[in-house]
Amino acid sequence: MKKMIADYMENGFLENIIAMFRKDKSLYPLIGDLLGDERSRVRIGATALVETLSEEDPENLPAALPGITSCLKNTNPTIRGDAANVLGIIRHKDALPFLSEAADDKNEMVREIVKESIDMINGSV
Repeated sequence: MKKMIADYMENGFLENIIAMFRKDKSLYPLIGDLLGDERSRVRIGATALVETLSEEDPENLPAALPGITSCLKNTNPTIRGDAANVLGIIRHKDALPFLSEAADDKNEMVREIVKESIDMINGSV
């Protein structure tokens, strides 16, 4: 299922993917897999998906946190930054320990995104 969703996302079927997630909340844990995908279109789509769901269904988004927080340890700094950004969009306090742990990331850009996300969750932004 996750390969199919990622392939659809890469091919620009974001609205279809959003509709799938609206209907099936059990898909939320797959968001981390989408963010961890090497294809930039998939990661951009995953971010857009989270932006939409954070407005429409914020109470169910915590189901995606384990997969997203695991991306903070990815070897690719772009994926780590995308994960930190999405955690800021979700604004759930359960993400704070993971972001705090990532605050000393070796990549400067990731550190900046982590700080911004922490500030967003804490209401400083």
